[in-house]
Amino acid sequence: MRVLVLGAGFGGLELSTRLSEAFGDDADVTLIDRTDAFVFGFSKLDVMFGVREPTAVRLPYARIAKPGVRFVRETILAIDPEAKRITTDGGTYEGDVLVVALGADLDAAATPGLVETGNEYYTESGAEVLRDVLPTFDGGAAVIGVCGDTFKCPPAPSEAALLLDAHLRDRGIREAASIHLVIPFGAPIPPSPEMSRALLATFAERGITFVPERKVAALERGEAVLDDGQRLPCDLFLGIPVHRVPNVVASSGLAVDGWIPVDAGTLETRFPDVYAVGDVTSVGTPKAGMFAEGAAIVVAEELIAKARGGGETARYDGKGSCYIEFGGGEVGRVDVDFLSTPGAPSAVYHAPSIQTAQEKTEYARTRGARWFGA
Repeated sequence: MRVLVLGAGFGGLELSTRLSEAFGDDADVTLIDRTDAFVFGFSKLDVMFGVREPTAVRLPYARIAKPGVRFVRETILAIDPEAKRITTDGGTYEGDVLVVALGADLDAAATPGLVETGNEYYTESGAEVLRDVLPTFDGGAAVIGVCGDTFKCPPAPSEAALLLDAHLRDRGIREAASIHLVIPFGAPIPPSPEMSRALLATFAERGITFVPERKVAALERGEAVLDDGQRLPCDLFLGIPVHRVPNVVASSGLAVDGWIPVDAGTLETRFPDVYAVGDVTSVGTPKAGMFAEGAAIVVAEELIAKARGGGETARYDGKGSCYIEFGGGEVGRVDVDFLSTPGAPSAVYHAPSIQTAQEKTEYARTRGARWFGA
């Protein structure tokens, strides 16, 4: 069974690893990504606030040495889901199974003024720029704002607000700055009322103004313009750009209404033997790494069972966890189940602690060791 895996994020890496573990040298997996290294999304916060060096958070794909897995660094130019054929800037690949794990692309240009006068921290380059910008911010109006309807890592805007507050306090200039947090949800973490209440209480305690159910539509003349016309003074903007399905996916016929629809239990698309996992889908879970990893496990077990002659496998349960930095070295966690009761996700909140911060570090360490031997 020839398996083409498009994208080497959480989903692509976990899927490739599991197939290698199951079949060893007999696995026939081609893992394709346009970049040369993997970076945990939460590591970008460490980079932007100067906690870690940019090179320290990168896991080069050149380290991948899994039996039966070949990593190819090329840019995907076309996807033919019917033929399960991929065209890249380096050649053409055909498989028996195709798994699309390309994530979501960022469209900073979709928000007028963001490229010219704002900052974003969702890319490596954006986090590195802010690493130099933040020490020069000596006061004024800071706005952390979401520019689109959906975005990766739902806790990230709240984390940025809390860490910016801590950064300014450490420098002794917090009283010289205001912080507004603008998100399109009615609560910081909608599936978890308990975590949302904890965050709102922390925002109030630290003087962070929460602006719910709004998006930043533009940056104009030192102001953040919201989608209802409201204007906020803005001397420093930390933005989460509009997210879109990658263009190569949009032109492939896989996407419907912006994202790839899949069977919620199997992650298979409407094309036989073509699966999609992670942020590129509309499966109904957050665009976050742990959920992509969980989806990849389901697809891997399905492919392993098929190769061994069949048998029932577990369906995707939509369960996962998100960590959230509260500052001061403490991290909270929320465990969410999105699919057991469709439309009514359940959540368990774990209050911020040093212990959970250590758990988050261990999570990253074990994944790095599992996927890269790092």
